[in-house]
Amino acid sequence: MAHHASGGFTDIELAAIKERAAELRAEKGGKKAAVALEDLLESIQAMPDDQRVIAERIHVIVSEVAPGLQPKTWYGQPAWANAEGKVVVFFHSAAKYGTRYNSLGFEEASHLDDGVMWPTSYAITGPLGPAEEEQIAHLVRKATGTAGSTPDV
Repeated sequence: MAHHASGGFTDIELAAIKERAAELRAEKGGKKAAVALEDLLESIQAMPDDQRVIAERIHVIVSEVAPGLQPKTWYGQPAWANAEGKVVVFFHSAAKYGTRYNSLGFEEASHLDDGVMWPTSYAITGPLGPAEEEQIAHLVRKATGTAGSTPDV
């Protein structure tokens, strides 16, 4: 997986995101989806650099492994929702909430159920490496019921 010098979006990924927003605008009723994607990207761009890079990578991972999830903002932070508009996965920047770590979380619409108890939120304290990116991809696949598919991230 190619990384931008800053560790965030590559130039190719940025171009693809802009193309997708243009496609959404062109679709019937797609203006709302395009605005939601732009809102998500604006929320990411407003983050401090270290947190922005993490949120950018999470956006790329979610978009690649669960293209059916729709980007949006939720409490002013990046989130991805299912076809019914219910948030499945979200990212909370530490700066937004004054916490010592960022959070990657999963809502009720996710399919992470594992017995009577399972984690629904993960702390992220530093840059994502390949192992963390694969763990996130695995969690998103499981949360969306696409665990059998393994696209590259």
